Amino acid sequence: MLLDLGLSSDQLADGTRGFSFDASGPLDLRFDATHGEAAWQLLERLREQALADLIYQYGEERYSRRIARKIVEVRRTHPIRTADQLARLVRSCVPRSHGHGIDPATRTFQAIRIAVNDELGSLQRALAGIPDCLRPGGRFVVISFHSLEDRLVKQAFRSDPRLQNLCKKPVRPGEQESAHNPRSRSARLRAAARVV
Repeated sequence: MLLDLGLSSDQLADGTRGFSFDASGPLDLRFDATHGEAAWQLLERLREQALADLIYQYGEERYSRRIARKIVEVRRTHPIRTADQLARLVRSCVPRSHGHGIDPATRTFQAIRIAVNDELGSLQRALAGIPDCLRPGGRFVVISFHSLEDRLVKQAFRSDPRLQNLCKKPVRPGEQESAHNPRSRSARLRAAARVV
């Protein structure tokens, strides 16, 4: 069983979904646009403290309070409805770090996307249920793309007595693979085998 937790390139390229920072389409961020609350609705609903906590917890963003304060300030007069609006707002709050090619809005978008889609809850349910689907000797492989996902996978593989961890540390892409496929640069692969 293989779980690839990465975003689809088609989703990233679709300017109407809000996954791209420069898209002027709706700030939706849902994987299934027919269910749940869109990202712009979440931003309108949450109080400043809850918004700061969400951005810190799911985005591991140290400027979360500053970003939440700015979102609340801006939404009083102008609703934040597009990805490019939110990206500009976040960039105005977060200093760009030198030597890193990561956009300052990345962590905030990640946090909001995780919350809107209940990504970590879905992952926890999958990690609990998939070992039941494996025969002894079956392999369970997960490719994650940020530390929150990787931490859940690592804990699940260690705590489930039916699973034997097959790699002490996650397998990361090499320099050549990262250069050829930049989206793979944050990938972490972990594998376990069902033993009983």
